[in-house]
Amino acid sequence: MGFTGHLVFARSQHPLSEAPVFGGAAQQLDDGAHAWPPRPGGWQTLQLTHGFWQYELLPALVEWTGAPACFADVHDSDLALVTGLDTEGRRWQGWLNPHIAARVLLRTPEDVDDESLWLNTPQFEEAYARKRAELDADVPTVAERALAWATAAGVRTTAQQHHIEDLLRTHHTFAEDLFAALLDELDFPEAPLT
Repeated sequence: MGFTGHLVFARSQHPLSEAPVFGGAAQQLDDGAHAWPPRPGGWQTLQLTHGFWQYELLPALVEWTGAPACFADVHDSDLALVTGLDTEGRRWQGWLNPHIAARVLLRTPEDVDDESLWLNTPQFEEAYARKRAELDADVPTVAERALAWATAAGVRTTAQQHHIEDLLRTHHTFAEDLFAALLDELDFPEAPLT
């Protein structure tokens, strides 16, 4: 089984687990949190395996850190929904491993009694192709907003939008690795090798 949980990325001179958004859950976080190696400039990633994180906490984290932040909602390492927010309240959101997200986002028609039978029909393939096209059409906007978010974070990014788009369309076995690759591609300083 892969990782299911959240990856929270923000800049702070203190450990992210000390942020008030975690409501003094430090002891609980010790059991369900893992800090990735920090990046230069105070950029940190906190990997949470329990339900301590939710989208509504992102504005409070941005306020506490005084810098843009983002998080990835990861499901079984297969896919992730990344949401970023800057200090002006501008938000962006995009999928990692969108070909898997397209399958997950499809709703089974109400007249279908056995979902496993629907998965092997031309109707499913058509619905899947439409959802893939819908997610793919969003990629340029997501890439543009992610670049603007990185710039708002003070990153002197030299990233080109088409490289971000390629990464957002990439398939990788582990969505959390794609999350780290996205941060690298946006030119956040890389963590020193240990």
